[in-house]
Amino acid sequence: MARRPRPKVVTLTDAAAAQVRELMTENGVGFLRVGVKNAGCAGMEYTMSYADAADPMDERVDDNGVSIIIDAKAVLFLLGSVIDYEISPMHSKFTFSNPNQTDACGCGESVTIVPAQAAE
Repeated sequence: MARRPRPKVVTLTDAAAAQVRELMTENGVGFLRVGVKNAGCAGMEYTMSYADAADPMDERVDDNGVSIIIDAKAVLFLLGSVIDYEISPMHSKFTFSNPNQTDACGCGESVTIVPAQAAE
């Protein structure tokens, strides 16, 4: 029996991918590390950092010309997320559109995320 293809944990919009590729080139790194951590009044915060190598248990996603690594503990919290890069007259920032996010604090710094459930 053939297994259905695994969904990508995280994907990047064209704008986010272009910005990440530029930043990675400037900083001489090979991976974008994406995750979550316990923090803030809503419970969790998204994290993004550079990495030179993946850890053995990391999930790896290649999307839109960017190699992304995700800590195994964050996969169920991020499954199906889309990262975008927005520019306005007041700011430029990466944003997450996450189907597992159920709430956010008023300032937008932290979020409530429930782990993804298995599809039936």
